[in-house]
Amino acid sequence: MTVLDPHANAERAARAAPADTLTPADRYQELFVAVQSGRVFEDSKTFVDCAPRGDPEKILDAYRCQSDAADFDLKAFVKQHFSPPEVHHSHYVSTPGQPLRDHIDGLWNVLTRQPREHPAHSSILPLPNPYVVPGGRFSELYYWDSYFTMLGLAESGRQDLLRDMANNFAYLIDTYGHVPNGNRSYYLSRSQPPVFALMVELFEHSGICAAMEYLPRLRKEYTYWMDGADDLRPGDAHRHCVRLEDGSLLNRYWDDRDTPREESYLEDVTTAKQSSRPVHEVYRELRAGAASGWDFSARWCDDDASLASIRTTSILPVDLNALLYKLEGQIGLLSHANGQREQGEAFQEKARARRAAIDKMLWNEEAGAYLDYDWQRQAPRTALNAATATPLYINIATREQARRVGEALRARLLQDGGIGTSESISGQQWDQPNGWAPLQWLAIGGLRHYDDPLADEIAKRWLHTVGSLYQRESKLVEKYVVMKQDDCAVGGGGGEYPLQDGFGWTNGVTRRLLREDPANEANTAKAASRN
Repeated sequence: MTVLDPHANAERAARAAPADTLTPADRYQELFVAVQSGRVFEDSKTFVDCAPRGDPEKILDAYRCQSDAADFDLKAFVKQHFSPPEVHHSHYVSTPGQPLRDHIDGLWNVLTRQPREHPAHSSILPLPNPYVVPGGRFSELYYWDSYFTMLGLAESGRQDLLRDMANNFAYLIDTYGHVPNGNRSYYLSRSQPPVFALMVELFEHSGICAAMEYLPRLRKEYTYWMDGADDLRPGDAHRHCVRLEDGSLLNRYWDDRDTPREESYLEDVTTAKQSSRPVHEVYRELRAGAASGWDFSARWCDDDASLASIRTTSILPVDLNALLYKLEGQIGLLSHANGQREQGEAFQEKARARRAAIDKMLWNEEAGAYLDYDWQRQAPRTALNAATATPLYINIATREQARRVGEALRARLLQDGGIGTSESISGQQWDQPNGWAPLQWLAIGGLRHYDDPLADEIAKRWLHTVGSLYQRESKLVEKYVVMKQDDCAVGGGGGEYPLQDGFGWTNGVTRRLLREDPANEANTAKAASRN
């Protein structure tokens, strides 16, 4: 077992460029609004990822001096003062005839970013070690993406990158008190699904380090998610925490800001105008939806057809609470192993209380599935989504509950290409007809814990989907259409941006599944010849 050297990590962190936590909106003020409102770049994320060519304060002063001139050209001004981020395209396409497994193994270096690539005064939050990004427009580290990417790194024998990623996540928690959505200043006000506890298990299983090394970071992340919980009265909420009328405690997704997301500024402003609610309320809900990782889905909305009806903070999600149960249980076990008996007992009791609350509020006997719960309306959400498998992955479900969840998945979400994301057709990317690698993995792993043969069926269908598109287009993508498409696999659509190539979590989950099923035809899939 390799034990990470915290002193070496601290030394590397000290050598990294100092973190600049001002967001682009805070720093550039009216210039930021003008650029995003005027759609200087087709993708709203481009400007917030730009690096200034000079001192940011001087750039803002120059804008204020020049912008009122009759001949002022905003696009030319931005081009003069900012360097756009590099976006890779062709690097994700395989050479003709290359097997799928080899293509994935070769992509890790393409998707790796180095600490020296952190330009001064940009929105990037510097990290001390190399890290793997998803690909395409996503040129930074993402929290929950990384767990599924790490599955593939382990299969590819990339212990070097696993070790680097482990150090980076420890650094983020040490520095900011939580893992941000991504290592950008505009992501600091929120996190993502808390999968760090799952990462720690993977690190130990892969021989990277002992789980015990991360106990202080697990505690620190838990403190972030539970801030204010002890002072809540029944029916009250604060940040991520909700105290229900019966006194039980569950969590929701949250973002500390109530302004438009900087990386989707114009999109959020447009959405808020379609709502009768105060705009800051809509902005908060959109940001919380982004914190969920499911950005966006009818899962969070009153009206499937209208993103303006989003109510994320009113919903207690199945997946979030299952992951926090895992975090509580792991802190309890590690505390006991570390001789901290009182702390261990306290966290095991927290886990037991959460499990009871999940059974009471999120298990739906009529549906035979775990359903999100609307705590403000005191009613379950009726639409099933793929998050229902997360309690199985975390081993919360009884065998009878797991059996019924498997039946619900088969009857309501299983598609020709894998597990569908939801039952809704909304035009959002986290709904029909799309399927996503992390949701396939959670369903497969969860069902396997309970010996349900549906797990292997989902894996087979997903590998067929990924392998078929790879054979035709020589690449892997962010998401796939899993509903029947005349036996022709295609990439998914919907949402705020075009389909992205790459792609970190697709690579990771696929690489793991290829090893688990060596006879699957996807192991022989080869990139298409170029005409």
